[in-house]
Amino acid sequence: MDFQKMYQEKLVSAAQAASVVKSGDWVDYGWTTGTPVAVDREIAKRMPELHDVNFRGGILCWVPEIFKIENPGEHLAWNSWHLSGIERKAVKAGYAYYAPIRYCELPRYYRDGNVPTPDVAVFQVAPMDEHGYFNFGPNASHLAAVCETAKKVIVEVNTNMPYCFGGTESEIHISDVDMIVEGENPAIAELGGGGEPTDVDRAVANLIVPEIPNGACLQLGIGGMPNTVGAMIAESDLKDLGVHTEMYVDAFVDIYNAGKITGAKKNIDKGRQAYAFGAGTKKLYDFLDHNPGCMSSCVNYTNDPYVVAQLDNFISINNAVDIDLFGQVNAESNGFHQISGTGGQLDFVMGAYMSKGGKSFICMSSTFQPKGGELQSRIRPTLAEGATATDPRTATMYVVTEYGMVNLKGCSMWQRAERLISIAHPQFRDQLIKDAEKMGIWRNSNKR
Repeated sequence: MDFQKMYQEKLVSAAQAASVVKSGDWVDYGWTTGTPVAVDREIAKRMPELHDVNFRGGILCWVPEIFKIENPGEHLAWNSWHLSGIERKAVKAGYAYYAPIRYCELPRYYRDGNVPTPDVAVFQVAPMDEHGYFNFGPNASHLAAVCETAKKVIVEVNTNMPYCFGGTESEIHISDVDMIVEGENPAIAELGGGGEPTDVDRAVANLIVPEIPNGACLQLGIGGMPNTVGAMIAESDLKDLGVHTEMYVDAFVDIYNAGKITGAKKNIDKGRQAYAFGAGTKKLYDFLDHNPGCMSSCVNYTNDPYVVAQLDNFISINNAVDIDLFGQVNAESNGFHQISGTGGQLDFVMGAYMSKGGKSFICMSSTFQPKGGELQSRIRPTLAEGATATDPRTATMYVVTEYGMVNLKGCSMWQRAERLISIAHPQFRDQLIKDAEKMGIWRNSNKR
């Protein structure tokens, strides 16, 4: 095959690519840092003449041009697999909607026809290699499934996109591409690490790090506490750690540079750090670029609990918004208000427990204070009305606050209440006991 000839035959302007979008279409907009730029701008110019266009994506790192048109809700709906702050504002404005998922299942939603077939898929890629492949960059996730099912596939080439070596489904061949757009080559969007760790972050991390053995395999969620755990691991005496994670974050780069990650003890993918997507600072993108020690893979591999279970001593560390006295974890909403998404938290909570020697940690501060409101406990009698049970009580293992760490596996209702109240902020413990008594899950013997 003459790949360069095929390239020139399929090369079009951004405006030509945008012209294929029609009213009523479903348009997949890639994932995270792979959202299109040049084609997005041209589609936005056409939006006033279109209606009922359904866009689909997630974790937007910048405001797309289609959001900036006048009265976007009259022309489009944005359907997100996982909300960022940008998407939360769009939800509030009435033209964006969250789509609940178990992240490991997302490719199957496309392949099995559970979701409307994409009429158009458009996203950024790295430049074509000598074999005719366009690499998805740090965004493998579910993109192969999107491309397999889409009626038209448009790739927007960005010379700044990291080339991320893969395990499975990390690129698309030119023969499967309908249109190629040479984009504007913007720098890859950076996702901040959440600022300096707080005393609470450090207290929680100090409880978790001693639970991690040499040779453990790590999954870190996004947020201050997982980042702080990562920083402490980098400063620890741990060795021969592995990585198998949904999201590759800056903390892993720091742990690797500290000499703690070798992957030597991994039961599968030995020596390689597996991830579904990566987002962070330029340091992270430079680290992933052409790095054979890192392995970009589809999310139905990285997040499959049965794959995770094959990795001994798997350590999963994730955040939560709040938890009730039954052990139900909400990691994604504030009542009816969607904050983020389920993502792969449940995938890893389940997989870690299935792993030989594995542990799952749900971490959070014991309290929070709404703007202009009073201090509130994150450990609650029941989840708030409308709140999401991201992790069912049957799956929850370790829960950690700055006041301690408890394991809920195998606990009866009164034991769960007792253990969770023991790590609640002292200001709220008496009231939580009264609430537990009203709910019939507190024994008099608890008080002895």
